[in-house]
Amino acid sequence: MQNENRRTFVRTVAITAASASRILGANDRVNVAVVGLGGRGRAHMQAWSTVPGTRISALCDVDQAALERGQTQVSRNGAEKPAGYADMRKLFEDKNVDAVSMPLPNHWHALSAIWACQAGKDVYIEKPACYNVFEGRKMIEAARKYKRMVQVGSQSRSTPHKMEAIAKLQGGVIGKLYQAKGVCYKRRKSIGRKPDEPVPPGVDWDLFLGPAPKRAYNELRFKYNWHWFWDTGNGDIGNQGVHEMDLARWALGVGMPKSVVSTGGKYAYNDDQETPNTQLARFDYGDSEIIFDVHGLITDHDGALPFDGQNCVGNVYYGLDGYMALDDKGYQIYKGEKRELVEDVKAERKNTTALHMENFIKGVKSRNPKDLSAEIEIGVISADLCHLANISYRVKRRLELDPSGEKFRNDAEANKLLTRDYRKPYVVPENV
Repeated sequence: MQNENRRTFVRTVAITAASASRILGANDRVNVAVVGLGGRGRAHMQAWSTVPGTRISALCDVDQAALERGQTQVSRNGAEKPAGYADMRKLFEDKNVDAVSMPLPNHWHALSAIWACQAGKDVYIEKPACYNVFEGRKMIEAARKYKRMVQVGSQSRSTPHKMEAIAKLQGGVIGKLYQAKGVCYKRRKSIGRKPDEPVPPGVDWDLFLGPAPKRAYNELRFKYNWHWFWDTGNGDIGNQGVHEMDLARWALGVGMPKSVVSTGGKYAYNDDQETPNTQLARFDYGDSEIIFDVHGLITDHDGALPFDGQNCVGNVYYGLDGYMALDDKGYQIYKGEKRELVEDVKAERKNTTALHMENFIKGVKSRNPKDLSAEIEIGVISADLCHLANISYRVKRRLELDPSGEKFRNDAEANKLLTRDYRKPYVVPENV
């Protein structure tokens, strides 16, 4: 970005949040911008088109072709063509934007959310809330300082049958819980290998990289496959797994663990992927534990959880009186020594992203963070479990957390991975 544009943005974010955004009444329409228009971005645009009392007023993407496709999609849904931006910082200056919905690559979550809060925008940020532990703390600080509503895209928290299942677990339906196990048996084919190449026309590669190290353009590091590189993603434990991790700790009513250990590897494939395709993590809470299991290769299903196509994704909860299996299709409760099926609930087919967005808009209008079902602090703690597991995996040992829960005991190598070296000017600030 040119220096003059940067100065303009700094002046903008210096405005207090109260004066930077209009005051919304209960019946006012909320103008939403979508930043990041890949596959998940297209899902966001479709979901927002169904949320009452909202309109998509602007779109942003570093890829001009994606931006134009997004504008066409919104128009086809019967809405006015939204404004288009290549740089989110310019979008944040737009007074016709009240809230931003940002299905961005993980490495952009914190800085984009902080900038948006500073500019007086409410924020719906996709999961995982943050790319690393340090960033999550800064996001919470920004939300509090600028009095912004910040919702994380953990839509399970707004999904009726999952809310019902967790309430039953917390009410003692299977007795005292001692373990929650999440699984992500999600089939992932090899990404192969590709050489670096010139940046495609219409793509701002520097903006895509943002806080990540400068690298030559490579198709495998762009679009969906950024998940599998440490510069930009957190592997499947931070992609699909964060949903199950959130559901696990929600039922147990726990935050940061006493210790973590994670093992595994990238097996079978000889390709450019860096993150593991097989990973097992255990989080110790003293009187209970969370276990999480990733299998990207062909595998069997996990006991009580069925396959859905090639995938088996969900949670199993164990208590003194029985166990519960929970996934997107419903939940089943088994009790007693004979493990009898006593309840089998089928989920209604709903757009759970749209339900979660409706909850976000409720918070935008009420200005009460407690109205958000996945407020930023909730999302950050669940993301932190993924980060702790990945750090243990990368340093190859069990790690103990100190009493604050924000760093490891006597392990400088592991503590260094709680943050990253940022590429200027895309620096997540210590002081938000």
